[in-house]
Amino acid sequence: MASEKPIRFTTQELHSFTNNYATRLGSGGFGVVYQGQLPNGIKIAVKVLNRSEDNNVEQQFMAEVGTIGKTYHINLVRLYGFCFDHQTSALIYEYMENGSLDRFLFSKEILKFKWEKLLDIAIGTAKGLAYLHEDCHQRIIHYDIKPGNVLLDQYFLPKVADFGLAKLCNRESTHVSFTGYRGTPGYSAPEFLLHNYPITHKCDVYSFGMLLFEMVTRQKNFQTHPVSEIVEWFPKKAWEEYQNGRLTDLIVQIGIEEKDTEKAERMLMTAFWCVQDSPDSRPMMSNVVKMLEGGVEISPPSNPFRYLYSLDPTDVVFDWSTTRTDSSCYKDSAPIMKKQEIQVASSR
Repeated sequence: MASEKPIRFTTQELHSFTNNYATRLGSGGFGVVYQGQLPNGIKIAVKVLNRSEDNNVEQQFMAEVGTIGKTYHINLVRLYGFCFDHQTSALIYEYMENGSLDRFLFSKEILKFKWEKLLDIAIGTAKGLAYLHEDCHQRIIHYDIKPGNVLLDQYFLPKVADFGLAKLCNRESTHVSFTGYRGTPGYSAPEFLLHNYPITHKCDVYSFGMLLFEMVTRQKNFQTHPVSEIVEWFPKKAWEEYQNGRLTDLIVQIGIEEKDTEKAERMLMTAFWCVQDSPDSRPMMSNVVKMLEGGVEISPPSNPFRYLYSLDPTDVVFDWSTTRTDSSCYKDSAPIMKKQEIQVASSR
């Protein structure tokens, strides 16, 4: 199956594979995921999408089949097949025994990980993104890199998942045109908000940098406060400590053991490069892999948060109270408006 194109299944077959959807693995704005098993014994995850009159679900479905269905890499979740008829829209994936990274990252489950494993997960995720950006026939931009979209198999090998917002583009294209916001607040690149730069594959690099900050701290970067109160926001705090020559001290304060400080510092230095405000300043993901592996010396980065200082804090207030991630809820308003409160989608 791994070498074949996705197989089309029927609604009746999915009922059989999942024992009438007996075991539920998770849910979100997209629908529900169930555990199942193929007749040959291979475990699967069946992602049943919500049906509605809105064509966004159909667009998400086609995006996933049209992107991940054409790829194969050890660090990408494998799409075995799909179902699309008058009853059901569903995607059939390989089953990932340990679920998503956020399940471990933001709970006591993280104690199961050694730092070597966290670094391995970061490197594997970077390799998956490098494949999408640089090795596919057509470049694939994911648009929603975050812990919830990094899945872990039985050996904690990471695999990038959820291509519902992904977009194919020609390798020669310098940027991508589309209407509306994409991604998840807290991970989305500043060009989505500031409109100073075109949208390119470098938005995934930014999101990966934010993921690295969370892996080091084992805490969410996500802000629920006005811009004027972003004082203890860890990425900015880490940068300030780096500028003052106290990055190692900060790493120790977080609770990272001395034997692991070099790995944590390497991840933070890589993150600083990934989240540069200018997309052109961000490295390619293949270079990010080398930085994390220690194969290259990481040169001193520029201040990645200059755009924060260009905003008038009294003019921008973010309200993350509504919780959706599909791009439809962004279509009718600019993400930044003067003296107005913005309703922005949050994590699933």
